[in-house]
Amino acid sequence: MGRSSGGSRTAPGRAGPVVHDNRKAGGHVPRTTDTDGATVPQRLLAAATRLFADQGYDRTSVQEIVEAAGVTKGALYHYFGSKEDLLQEIYSRVLRLQQERLDAFAARDAPVERRLRDAAADVVVTTIENLDDAVIFQRSMHHLSPAKNKRVRAERRRYHERFRALIEEGQAAGVFSTRTPADLVVDHHFGSVHHLPTWYRATGTLTPTQIADHLADLLLRALRP
Repeated sequence: MGRSSGGSRTAPGRAGPVVHDNRKAGGHVPRTTDTDGATVPQRLLAAATRLFADQGYDRTSVQEIVEAAGVTKGALYHYFGSKEDLLQEIYSRVLRLQQERLDAFAARDAPVERRLRDAAADVVVTTIENLDDAVIFQRSMHHLSPAKNKRVRAERRRYHERFRALIEEGQAAGVFSTRTPADLVVDHHFGSVHHLPTWYRATGTLTPTQIADHLADLLLRALRP
């Protein structure tokens, strides 16, 4: 699904300013601009996201981030306090978005099968749209302090529990099979989601929506009574 050989990875639909990867000779990273009205925190997050995904958290300096964002170190420390705080926010912002959308899907006046399918497809699309963030999570979250890591994982667990509740609702109503425990169904679906950064390419044959539809359909077929 969506595989292609060669080519660079591009996350379609990424919100916010993009720091283009066209470094000048000597390793200089060009500045982002504020002509699009991006706030300083948005510019810092965009710069850090691009750099962390491209070269790794531990190999990215604060100086590179502020140069790419076109701000001072004082601005970074004013808004985030540290490079580690940027790392935490990069992943937390996607979790907040996905949690809000999941809560909205779950609260709809619609059959549970429809609500679960929409939620299952949405997490795929939003992950692809924020693929750099997912790459950073896989590679760099161990750099967080134990306290920050615990907070991020608690946010992630809350999302998984809300998703599992939809499955359990359907199982209790007899709409979904109970042959497979809900926890295992959740782990299987999110295992697919978490592996998206390892194979998804924007130049692949399937669009993000098509990939999302296929994975959501697989989930529903596994739950069919």
